[in-house]
Amino acid sequence: MRKAGLLAGGVLALVLAIGAIWFLSGWWGSAEIEEETNFIVPSGASLTAVAEKLADEELIASKDGFLLRAKILGSSDPIKAGEFLLPAGASNAQILDTFQHGEVIRRFVTIPEGLPSIMVHDRLMAEDLLTGEIPVPAEGSVLPDTYDFERGESRAAVLARMQAAMQNFLAEAWPRRADDIAVDNIQDAVTLASIVEKETGVPRERRMVAGLYSNRVKDGMMLQADPTIIYPITKGKPLGRRIRQSEIAAINDYNTYSMVGLPKGPITNPGRKAIEAVLNPAETSARYMVADGTGGHVFAETLAEHNRNVAEWFKLRRERGEM
Repeated sequence: MRKAGLLAGGVLALVLAIGAIWFLSGWWGSAEIEEETNFIVPSGASLTAVAEKLADEELIASKDGFLLRAKILGSSDPIKAGEFLLPAGASNAQILDTFQHGEVIRRFVTIPEGLPSIMVHDRLMAEDLLTGEIPVPAEGSVLPDTYDFERGESRAAVLARMQAAMQNFLAEAWPRRADDIAVDNIQDAVTLASIVEKETGVPRERRMVAGLYSNRVKDGMMLQADPTIIYPITKGKPLGRRIRQSEIAAINDYNTYSMVGLPKGPITNPGRKAIEAVLNPAETSARYMVADGTGGHVFAETLAEHNRNVAEWFKLRRERGEM
């Protein structure tokens, strides 16, 4: 009888040991994930809901087994919402730890300096991993930069971050403005900066171009900025052809060839450097500029000097076969 009892006790101990090994291996052993897999934890989802989703996607063997082991062996830290990368062979323990302490996969969308709002809208709408509709944002309201986002995030939320970034930057930059600049409010600064942004793609020229246009604003001269002709036609998209004489003469709220002063609002979304250039323009007597054939400009103080520069520019274009 004693031997039988010992035998039964030994069998029970073996069964318990095997059960314990099975239970533990079900937590720390390799799971059902055969290759790296992206998994989304929905916002506000409970661990039970996530376990059910894992089971439905065949990433764990059992929802109930996962939840039981998580309760006994796992951390009690909350899980995070977002998209996670689960490595091949990840254990249930690794899966839970990833949701609790891992990095959410973030993606990026870049808004280049000088991208008009209609194209900001198009870029966000073309991003398939974002959700929802957005209107075309107000021109000049978006700060060009690279922004991160999560899969399934709303376009409205991403756009709101872009606009908040612009407001925050302006709030920091405006108090640092130089004395006696050409504008007396932030909105006009953004408008003038949008012209500077479109008129030169050469970073070292920004402050000089800003100084030139600031002089014109102060003198009551027409700005005569070509991009202000194009904006009412395309809302900032490339025109794709040369400007027509009728468009140069057009009277509207943007065309600075037919009006004195700033247009009614920005003609694109200027970047930080263009805004800073307007707030701290170069000290210059220049009132005129023309392309120099290398991507930059030649500046002039007088109309006579400017006309000579224009003649040189036309000569260069003829030599290139462009005229």
